[in-house]
Amino acid sequence: MRKVSLRMSIAATLLLAGGANADLELAKQSGCLMCHAIDKKLLGPAWNDVSAKYQGDAAAHQTLVDSIKKGSRGKWGAAAMPPQTRVSDEGVDKLADFILGLKK
Repeated sequence: MRKVSLRMSIAATLLLAGGANADLELAKQSGCLMCHAIDKKLLGPAWNDVSAKYQGDAAAHQTLVDSIKKGSRGKWGAAAMPPQTRVSDEGVDKLADFILGLKK
């Protein structure tokens, strides 16, 4: 019984990691990493910082979706983020979830 439980735990971890890798790949394909990094500020904020800013905010997912789709200005300094019109609605949802799921 213990071996089965351990195997299920390992399988769940691998599935979750696979999803995170897929979302990181989506970010790469969408051009997000030209301006953002997970752990350091580039032109845009580090996604770890974005995740930390919105922890506990019930509207965080929609706020990020809107920022990705429509662009944003002034939230993280002078640089503006242009609207990301090439990313599908499903992709935008996945990216927002990915960013909010990051932990420092």
